[in-house]
Amino acid sequence: MDQTIIYLIYILSFVIGMIIGLLLSYKKYTEPFVSNNMDLVALAISIIGWILLINSQLITLIPQYISITIGIFLIATVLGMRPGYGRFELVIGFIVSIIIWLIGMVLL
Repeated sequence: MDQTIIYLIYILSFVIGMIIGLLLSYKKYTEPFVSNNMDLVALAISIIGWILLINSQLITLIPQYISITIGIFLIATVLGMRPGYGRFELVIGFIVSIIIWLIGMVLL
């Protein structure tokens, strides 16, 4: 595939993920911000998204551009949540993905 088409797919995946994340979070959260709750679904989505994005070279079952596209979509879904929600989930997902990447680089 042409690189410009792949980049366009990445951008569309990000924008669609942000919109879906905002819509879902407004349905789920009625309060402006609750600081004590950790959303386990958003945490799982964030971990899976970061793993697919950062560790796309280690995943050989699917083409790299597909895993990056899905990863960007999942990260944007959590990133696009209502203001104040999803920030801890994104950081934890990023840290877990970096740890998996480091382990994968050491073992390979």
